[in-house]
Amino acid sequence: MAKLYFRYSAMNAGKSTSMLQVAHNYEEQGLMVRLFTAAIDDRYGVGKVTSRLGPQREVELFSADTDFLQDMQKVACVLVDEAQFLSPQQVKQLHQLAQAKGVPVICYGLRSDFRGEPFPGSAYLLALADDIEEIKNICTCGKKATMNIRVDEKGERIREGEQISIGGNEAYRQACGRCFYTG
Repeated sequence: MAKLYFRYSAMNAGKSTSMLQVAHNYEEQGLMVRLFTAAIDDRYGVGKVTSRLGPQREVELFSADTDFLQDMQKVACVLVDEAQFLSPQQVKQLHQLAQAKGVPVICYGLRSDFRGEPFPGSAYLLALADDIEEIKNICTCGKKATMNIRVDEKGERIREGEQISIGGNEAYRQACGRCFYTG
């Protein structure tokens, strides 16, 4: 039975690396996978999933108008990076794809933003996913990182602003709960 999986973590934990490895494993067996990332994520170029370790791959884009139930014939697995940017309706489509069409769907993303607020896509993934897995990361203090902190160009913490601001290590850092509240 196919499932909808949600693999989440704080920033910089290896979500994209894991996704690229899963795609490789399927393709090495001659199976077709479809990989997606958010159209708004242009950190490494539009339509690319890039691991901080180096591997990079061209993938399909999803935006607000993407319908995940279209054109999924002969697909062995669907992989979605930056899944926090999915709409609630898209998460429902991915759940339906797994449950009714028998296509495994593995989503990778953040659980919460820099204020500790859930992303709508992540909230729906936490509600609908058949399997939820935390990808571990560590805070600068050595404890498990579960939160994300946004910083400015001087490394100073930003506590207010729009929920979505695309950036990498120059704009975000991972933190444990204690450092999130006291840092």
